[in-house]
Amino acid sequence: MMRIFLFVVTNLAIVAVLSITLRLLGVDRVVSASGGLNINALLIMSLVMGFAGSLISLFISKWMAKRSVGAHVIEAPSNATEQWLVNTVKRQADQAGIGMPEVAIYDSPDINAFATGWNKNNALVAVSTGLMNNMTQEEAEAVLAHEVSHVANGDMVTLTLVQGVVNTFVIFLSRVIGYVVDRVIFKNERGEGIGFFITVMVAQLVLGIFASMIVMWFSRHREFHADAGGASLAGRHKMIAALERLKLNHEESALPKSVAAFGISGGNAFSRLFMTHPPLEERIEALRRAA
Repeated sequence: MMRIFLFVVTNLAIVAVLSITLRLLGVDRVVSASGGLNINALLIMSLVMGFAGSLISLFISKWMAKRSVGAHVIEAPSNATEQWLVNTVKRQADQAGIGMPEVAIYDSPDINAFATGWNKNNALVAVSTGLMNNMTQEEAEAVLAHEVSHVANGDMVTLTLVQGVVNTFVIFLSRVIGYVVDRVIFKNERGEGIGFFITVMVAQLVLGIFASMIVMWFSRHREFHADAGGASLAGRHKMIAALERLKLNHEESALPKSVAAFGISGGNAFSRLFMTHPPLEERIEALRRAA
C-alpha cells in the first residue's frame, strides 16, 4: 500500500506543478486566438505532461520512500535480525534473477513492507519494525518474497506506464471538455475564457478520480501475481500463513461493529474501487486454489 500511495501522490503533485508552470510560461495554450482547438498540440502536451509526472515519480520513488517513512538502509548488518533480512533478500533476489535490492527497516507498529525502485536491479525492499516483531521468521520470509516478486515482475515500471496513459487521457479530455463548455455554455468565441479554466480544473479532478480507480484496479490485479511469486520463492504454505497473520492482525485492530460503518475500510463496493490490495480472504483463497 505504501508503494502505491507514495507513487500516486508524487505523480499528482508533479503533474500539478507541471500544469501550473506551463500555464505561467504560456506554453500550454491549445486554443488559438481565432478560437480553434489545436488537437495535435493538445495531444503532444498531454503526452509530455502525463508521462513526465509518472516517469519522474518512478525515478525518485526510492528516494521518496526512504524519506517518507524514515527508512534505515542496512549497509552493514549490526545484529542477527538485520543479517537474516539481508541474507534472505539476497537469496530470493538470486532465485528471481534480479540484482540485490537495498534492504531497509523503518520504525512503525504496523505489520507492513514494500518494494520500490525504477528497475529490477536498482530496487528497495523495506520492512517495518512491527512486521519483524509480530511475525514468525517463516511469515516474514514470505512477505519478503512477495516484495521481491513485485520487483522481479517489473510492477513499478508497468504501473508507471499505466499511470502515464491515464494521466494523458485526463489532461487531454479535461481540456476538450473545457473547450466545449467554454464555447457552448459561456459563448466565448476567441481564446481561452474563464469557462475553459474552471471546467478544466473540475473535469481534471473528476476524471482524475476515475483514473485512480484504473490504477488501483491494476494494483489489485498485480498483488495476486506477487502472492504467486512469493509462494514460488518461499513456499505456498508460508505465503498463506503470512496472509493469515495479516488477516488476524487486521481483524484484531478493526473498528467495533457499532462504528464500523463510519470507518474508511467499511468494505462496501464503492470503497473497494479505491483499494490498492484485494481483500486478504481472496488472496488466501487464490493461493489455495492454485495448490
